[in-house]
Amino acid sequence: MEAQLRHEIVRFVHESPLNRFPDSDAPYFDEPLVGYAAAGDPLFSEYKSVIGAFHQTPQEVMAHTLGADTPAATVISWILPITRPTRESNRVEEQYPSQAWTRTRFFGEQLNAALRRHLVVWLKERGQQAIAPQLAASWQEFADTPVGIASTWSERHAAYAAGLGTFSLNDALITPKGIAHRCGSVITDLRLAPSERPYPSHRHNCLYFRDGSCGLCIDRCPVGALSRAGHDKPRCKQYVYQTIVEAVGERFGTPQTGCGLCQTRVPCEGGIPGSTRHDRT
Repeated sequence: MEAQLRHEIVRFVHESPLNRFPDSDAPYFDEPLVGYAAAGDPLFSEYKSVIGAFHQTPQEVMAHTLGADTPAATVISWILPITRPTRESNRVEEQYPSQAWTRTRFFGEQLNAALRRHLVVWLKERGQQAIAPQLAASWQEFADTPVGIASTWSERHAAYAAGLGTFSLNDALITPKGIAHRCGSVITDLRLAPSERPYPSHRHNCLYFRDGSCGLCIDRCPVGALSRAGHDKPRCKQYVYQTIVEAVGERFGTPQTGCGLCQTRVPCEGGIPGSTRHDRT
């Protein structure tokens, strides 16, 4: 079943007309990465300390939506890697994201939501219970928490639990396909074999945390929301959801734009970087 699920996710992304730019046949995303985490993995309980007590475990998401008697067995997680042409278009930008990047952020996330809904239906047709946490009625976002902006379910933390990557200086997830991506997940009562977490620590794929040899994402941020101390989420949010939208949103036809400057023209853009030094200049 693990292979069937992976095939279905890959097929849907490959064939869906939602994975196409509105003015061409070029896709937003390359072939997805797929991983599985046990719903009872202690990590999901630890996230209540790491993120906040409001962060829900897989069982809590299932219980809130489908009832306390519905067991959560597996978290299915995926990574949608942003294509090279879009990444290349964003590399040259210094202040605002490229048009291709903003369209991928807005229209590509519509594909991601459709994939969540499709996978829930696909599982139910096979006699399983399933819920997409990001689309559940219990999902909430909080603007002011000890870790900044956070929500009741983190797709990135689910992907980490499923062995798909580790965290970076800018709080994004560095996967085998890089840091430029969207991610999603579905919880099901179907018991699947958990994926291996092939890294020794939760920040291993980031050169800055691995050996201090990078930090290039710091200089890519046009508003100084990144530093060696980490990610200033309020400053980042104000720039991404207000300043950029006001500057280019209408021109690009996207009410949400994203930014992604710190995810392009960096060593982790398209993969897990090696140990070659990448000092800031």
